[in-house]
This record gives sequence, C-alpha cells and structure tokens, in this order.
Amino acid sequence: MTITTRRAAPLDARQMAEMLNEIIEAGGTTAITDPVSREDLLSRMEADPRSIWHVAEDAAGALMGFQWIEPHLEHGETVGQIATFSRIGKTGLGIGSKLFEATARAARAAGYTWINAEIRADNEGGLIYYQSRGFEDYGAIRGYVMANGQVVDKVLKRYDL
Repeated sequence: MTITTRRAAPLDARQMAEMLNEIIEAGGTTAITDPVSREDLLSRMEADPRSIWHVAEDAAGALMGFQWIEPHLEHGETVGQIATFSRIGKTGLGIGSKLFEATARAARAAGYTWINAEIRADNEGGLIYYQSRGFEDYGAIRGYVMANGQVVDKVLKRYDL
C-alpha cells in the first residue's frame, strides 16, 4: 500500500474527527474519552502556532492516519507532545512510520529538542509503535484519571531530536 503524508489543513479536520471518534468509541488506546468535532480539532490545530499536524493518505487520497505535536505544557516550548492515530484495522502498514518521519523532520526544523509521548500502559500497539520509532522510557504516570473516570497508568517515552 502506498502511503503519502502532508501537512494537515483545515479541510482535513472533519475526516480526522470522524476517524478519531471511531477510535474513541472502540476504546482501549487513547486517553481521549469524549467525541470530538471538526471545530474541536480546528481549535486545537490553531491554538498554538508551533503545533505541527500531518495526515497520511492512501493512493486514492483516503485518510489513513494523522499525527500532531504541540509544545508540552510542563516541559516548555522546545518539547513537543505527540499524538498519533491510525485508522482501525490499518495498523502495521507503514502509516505511523511515514507520519513520524514527517513529524520528526518538521519538529527539528521548528526548533523542538525532544518529543514526549504519554501512552496508556494497556495500549500494547501504541507502546510497540513508539518503541519502534526509537522512543525511550523515562517515567510513568500512575493512576491517571481520564475524563470518563476510568483510571489508567501511562508510560512516558521520549525521542531526542
């Protein structure tokens, strides 16, 4: 399968929201628990000029995944907080690899020094994905309470640019 990446644009927000809502509804991989709208994602995309968003598409132009980084609230402007989403049932096809290549390149150019990932400890696929990209464990968040009240642990990983 041919996967291409490009910078996400406002017109992508509806498809990204639809895909993310499918992932949220399936449960078990993201700490986001409430459905999102096109407007929610547009607001997030525009909230910080240093945020970087990419989409991955197949040869027909169908959205296969998306990824963003934005300045980390606690670590500061040179640390990017990352989030990655792939279409359900389409993992292992190189979507995440292509997205991360584009994101890492853009993050370096934007002056980020490292990327932080917070992965639910029960998200085996997410843990494997970030490990395979070269992220290294550096800590954990125990007893993280999600918006729906569910409590999970998170694994903290970093990727030095």
